[in-house]
Amino acid sequence: MTIATMRTSLTQDDIRRLVRGDSPEARANAAHKICKRIDAMDLTGEDQESARQILDLMCNDAAALVRRALAVTLRNSPKLPRDIALKLAKDIDAIAVPVLKNSPVITDEDLVEIVLSGSPEKQVAIAQRPALGEGLTEVITLYGAKPAVEACTLNEGAAFSDDAYAGMLKRFANDDDIKGALISRKALPLHVTEKLVSMVTGELFDRLVNKHELPPQLAIEIASGARERATLDLVEQAGLSSDPARFVQQLHLNGRLTPSLIMRALCLGHIGFVEHALAELGGIPRSKAWLMIHDAGTLGLKTVFERAGLPSGMFTAFRLAVDIYHKTEMDGGPNDKERFRQRMVERVLTQFQAIPRADLEYLLDKLDALDMVRERGEIAPAA
Repeated sequence: MTIATMRTSLTQDDIRRLVRGDSPEARANAAHKICKRIDAMDLTGEDQESARQILDLMCNDAAALVRRALAVTLRNSPKLPRDIALKLAKDIDAIAVPVLKNSPVITDEDLVEIVLSGSPEKQVAIAQRPALGEGLTEVITLYGAKPAVEACTLNEGAAFSDDAYAGMLKRFANDDDIKGALISRKALPLHVTEKLVSMVTGELFDRLVNKHELPPQLAIEIASGARERATLDLVEQAGLSSDPARFVQQLHLNGRLTPSLIMRALCLGHIGFVEHALAELGGIPRSKAWLMIHDAGTLGLKTVFERAGLPSGMFTAFRLAVDIYHKTEMDGGPNDKERFRQRMVERVLTQFQAIPRADLEYLLDKLDALDMVRERGEIAPAA
């Protein structure tokens, strides 16, 4: 598409104003019109080179207004040549930002270079791109200005590696703005949530607990019997976890997958958690643990119990709880889950009195809570 060919789509005045316009406003208007036509045309190889020459003419115009017209008009276009896009990206912020934020022709390698050498405004523009790969995100979080890191963290299209999370939390350990942006993300890895627990307080802590899966450390504290936090106990969170195997693995790695905890979970009817826990401790697949726990006889249960390294003195209570679980079914009615747990706790307490004191107190707390709910009329008495 030569200048002569373009005259079939543009007026001679457009070309003249672009090349010889007396004012920046006139040249910018011509540049905008020509860029729109180029973006709409089907270009052959020869046409592309001719268009590139015209765009290069705009890119080298002394007037920032003309260069901005080029940057804004072709910011989303795949027809903007990469070399010209890079010139614009290294221009003043007002011209670079539209291209850095949107252009599909600039590579991650180009963007990394600009993050390391560019202004905070340019870094923010890059951080706000619709999609960011892990490598680019990592560079922004480790080396970008705070506004860029915050923008990147708020960008759901940004892919974060473990190193990016770790580096950001170390670098901005005392910055509530960054931690707040991190908590605002739709999802966080469990190990990141776990680390944040010890780093935030007040409103940020409330947002963290309400929005994301509760980390094992905090969950264990809750499950240990603190009345004021009884509604957020570990086994509840295990049931809500999107990856229960990972949840249990984290508990094990932190030395918190205790026999007492497993017994509490079982007595509250969280059989899925128990299956994952025994599989993790016994080093067997969850499917195999399921078969052994729910074996019609006692051999399978005893084998998986011993393989998990649970204390032999707990087996009688454990077996009784499994039996009660099998005999206690949810009826499908309103609040059946709460009534199921009420029956489970009551029958365990009634039929086996040798439960460790800490576990007994915990179960009594749960039963007290259920009694309070029943008194408010939210669930019917257990059968």
